[in-house]
Amino acid sequence: MKNVVEIPKTQVMMTFVATCIETTARLLNTSYKEVYERMKRVGLIERFILPHYETLHSESRENLAQVLVECMNNWEGRK
Repeated sequence: MKNVVEIPKTQVMMTFVATCIETTARLLNTSYKEVYERMKRVGLIERFILPHYETLHSESRENLAQVLVECMNNWEGRK
């Protein structure tokens, strides 16, 4: 039997965050850097994506990107 390599959960979660950013950028037809800056500005990664990782990672990428765009727009409107 081959050795199984376990990836730390924090690394898996950071990979998921990167996927969220890239998928959202594709949906918005913009750069991942711009999406990251927008998410960072409103705290979307720390206050929404990471705390809700278990629920969000079960969504399709398309649904996830739509939810993140809606959330990001709402949170930006509050500032």
